[in-house]
Amino acid sequence: MKLNGIMLPLTTPFESGKSAAGLLQDNIARYEESGLNGYLVVGSTGEAALLDRDERVQVWEAARAAIPQGKPLIAGTGVESTSATIRMTRTAADCGADFALILTPFFFRKSMTGEALAAHYQAVADVSPIPVLLYNNPIITGIVIPPAVVGVLCAHENIAGLKDSAGDLGWMADVLNRVPGNFAVISGHAFTLLPALTLGASGGILAVADAVPEPFVSIYEDFRREDTEAALRIQKAVIPAVRTILGRHGVPGVKAAMDMRGLHGGHPRPPLLPASEEAKVEIKEALEQLSADKLIPATRL
Repeated sequence: MKLNGIMLPLTTPFESGKSAAGLLQDNIARYEESGLNGYLVVGSTGEAALLDRDERVQVWEAARAAIPQGKPLIAGTGVESTSATIRMTRTAADCGADFALILTPFFFRKSMTGEALAAHYQAVADVSPIPVLLYNNPIITGIVIPPAVVGVLCAHENIAGLKDSAGDLGWMADVLNRVPGNFAVISGHAFTLLPALTLGASGGILAVADAVPEPFVSIYEDFRREDTEAALRIQKAVIPAVRTILGRHGVPGVKAAMDMRGLHGGHPRPPLLPASEEAKVEIKEALEQLSADKLIPATRL
């Protein structure tokens, strides 16, 4: 199963404070009209840190029932201890996940050396029933996986790739120079999707695409057709919306934009606060500009 193209890190809808499986499945049905290649379920955009184990299971099972076979379900399974990450990964596999995305442990940040990270990922991959993906997200963790560590870990038969949400193109180029061609390097940074593809990334898992998947699917398809002029035009045009929806307002902003497009966004889980009325005005203007630029339809995905 290939990890390429544009994939979504699904948000988790809530009703009365509880995760809402039916709303998640409705969202997936809508997304399936948009040319997407897969889904990350219970990642940082899915508010993984705010879900307990039983909720994660409910969300994974609901997603698996809705995602067509042949499209990957990537489960976010990284928690702080190696043993708990192993248990969570096995649980995700039991729920039908195809890959496990494992965020670097970060509570004991100063002790998370390259050696410690390598040992952690190797221990999980050794016993995981599904392939493992490394997850480089220093915005959340404060930790950057050293490219040399990626170069070692890519030789493990059960480590299939990585997601990078830092957007550091120098780091990505270094990594790509160290890994084989079948090791999937996936961009998690919407500002730099096209440059990442140019360097050799296989695709993108992009939070803002939960609200506006179309321009990112177009960037990827234009790139594949070698129409770099069209891809670059869209990449430049989408940056203000990314900066507003996600950069300024985070997951609550993504959920608010989803609501405006007829998807089930809803409120985030506390302590996250919903987007303010002022934020919603900014988000609406950003969506209207994308529509005026013909990058999204006016009324639907």
